[in-house]
Amino acid sequence: MEEVLLISRFITRSLILLSLWFLCFPPGVVCHTGNVSTSSNSSSKPKVINIGALFTLNSVLGEAAKPAIQAAVDDVNSDPTILNGVQLKLLISDTNCSGFIGTMEALQLMESDVVAAIGPQSSGIAHVISHVVNELHVPLLSFGATDPTLSSMQYPYFLRTTPSDHFQMYAIADIVDYYGWREVIAIFVDDYGRSGISVLGDALAKKRAKISYKAAFSPGDTESKINDLLVEVNLMESRVYVVHVNPDTGLNIFSVAKALNMMGSGYVWIATDWLPSYLDSKDAVDSNTMNILQGVIALRHYTPDTDLKKSFMSKWNTLKYKGSAGHAGFNSYALYAYDSVWLAAHALDGFLNEGGNLSFSYDPKLHDTNGSMLHLASLRVFNGGEQLLQTLLRMNFTGVSGQIQFDPDKHLVHPAYDVLNIVGTGTRRIGYWSNYSHLSVVPPESLYTKPPNISTGSQHLYSVIWPGDTTSTPRGWVFPNNGQPLRIAVPNRVGYKEFASKDKSPQGVRGYCIDVFEAAISLLPYAVPHTYMLYGDGKRNPSYNELVSRVAQNVYDAAVGDITIVTNRTKIVDFTQPYMESGLVVVAPVKEAKSNPWAFLKPFTAEMWLVTAMFFLFVGAVVWILEHRINSEFRGPPRRQLITICWFSFSTMFFSHTANIRDSRD
Repeated sequence: MEEVLLISRFITRSLILLSLWFLCFPPGVVCHTGNVSTSSNSSSKPKVINIGALFTLNSVLGEAAKPAIQAAVDDVNSDPTILNGVQLKLLISDTNCSGFIGTMEALQLMESDVVAAIGPQSSGIAHVISHVVNELHVPLLSFGATDPTLSSMQYPYFLRTTPSDHFQMYAIADIVDYYGWREVIAIFVDDYGRSGISVLGDALAKKRAKISYKAAFSPGDTESKINDLLVEVNLMESRVYVVHVNPDTGLNIFSVAKALNMMGSGYVWIATDWLPSYLDSKDAVDSNTMNILQGVIALRHYTPDTDLKKSFMSKWNTLKYKGSAGHAGFNSYALYAYDSVWLAAHALDGFLNEGGNLSFSYDPKLHDTNGSMLHLASLRVFNGGEQLLQTLLRMNFTGVSGQIQFDPDKHLVHPAYDVLNIVGTGTRRIGYWSNYSHLSVVPPESLYTKPPNISTGSQHLYSVIWPGDTTSTPRGWVFPNNGQPLRIAVPNRVGYKEFASKDKSPQGVRGYCIDVFEAAISLLPYAVPHTYMLYGDGKRNPSYNELVSRVAQNVYDAAVGDITIVTNRTKIVDFTQPYMESGLVVVAPVKEAKSNPWAFLKPFTAEMWLVTAMFFLFVGAVVWILEHRINSEFRGPPRRQLITICWFSFSTMFFSHTANIRDSRD
């Protein structure tokens, strides 16, 4: 009975405290805390410092993070170069994937006078707990809450020790742009990925792409509901799917997609870091799971292969804190959890060396009223919280996950991801993405010393084996099954059927105008479903003015044919650019002629040549009559005189004679 009363009192206190908190301090409003009364039970050099850990133990991330955090505490306590003999005491609380339970656990943890808290892994729980730590001035170091809306302005005591989903979504946008896709469908858990998907929409808009549909579902949805959701998106145009879910339930998406034949050729699946986290946490993934993931592209946190990381990985299998088999592997979140403890240890070491005092005080606003059962006085404010927070932000060291340093926005510097392609029985790295150089095939740290180059031509990835075991990049879209096709009117005329006419082919029409229209449609980067509808009975030419009017009245969506652009028609419809000029033309056959050295004789006919020869003789005779009496060159035997006459007439074609022709009578 006593235990029941204690539990009831604890739950009642938590609920009322939360209600009072949100009534007095709504999110987004910054309030002055006023003066606090300092307690006297503090020591400048304590022997033990309490730090808390808040996360879901029975989860993919939690089962990897717990042994990493415990190992980090042991390593810190056994290192004589840090904290000068002060021991860290770890207090672990299970949030059980519930915001309400997580809040109660956080309140209970704060009663133990912790100076820092590691976690939580859930962004939803982090939103709630951040209000508590802000009021009590306890830094919250989260290794798994990646929600971009967890901003340092709203939650100053929230510090993310893992890359934000903001960068992951920009990495996906770069991948979409790299392959030339223009539309994607986002599939996400409603309470987990909505903020990240919102950032993805902004990132795609900068690439002139977009999210055509947002398919959200609840964490507890059955496979039947997921099946209905995927059937709906499969009827749409886009075939590029971005899956942003949690690792504990995400595989249900792919198993249902496999059953719906959505993992075949033509489909593109891009998964965020949840999928590699799940696969890495398993020592061996069963073949059935790998079969449904073939061809998927996934992102994984990039952590440099340093000696420190290799040393940690080598001793992972010998850790005494590890759980049951099946979850023996570790993922990138285990590395960030391990570094979070060391970050707190380094900051506390600097805090104590700077003369910081680990003391707590009572806030007058949290006092108990007469008859109150809330016991608000058990919650105390950490006086050195602000100083410790600033020390945390100044930290700069190398951990197992890489460089631990924060930029002015409280993000880890140099966020980067591995770009993976799931093939066969494992994953294959096809490149890297970093906020510095974007897509590349060389490790990001090798580019930090060079000028950033994010131009389109500098982006590179290795080849990908896509779903359906193909290396050809999918087009990324199909003609949607649920869309209304465009109604294209085609004049069914009697004459000039070469332009457009009825046909027995599947599309029902053929002709030059139809070929031009189909060629233009094929050049578009998106699908345009359409159907041809004949206008006219084929026995007489239809009225083109009436056809244009029907397009204007939305009876047809467009018309294709030999339709002349005239002024009265342009007033009611829009025309494309003309692809054929109107007017009278002369069509003549062209015959290829072979080259001939006597081609210069072809312009004249035989009759013309005969007349020309007669004129030569006539001119020569006239000159002979005028010259033979006084010019000795035109005298002599008749044969010579005939030759002179012909030569004189022929020579006049090539040069001018300087001698004057004189009449013999002069």
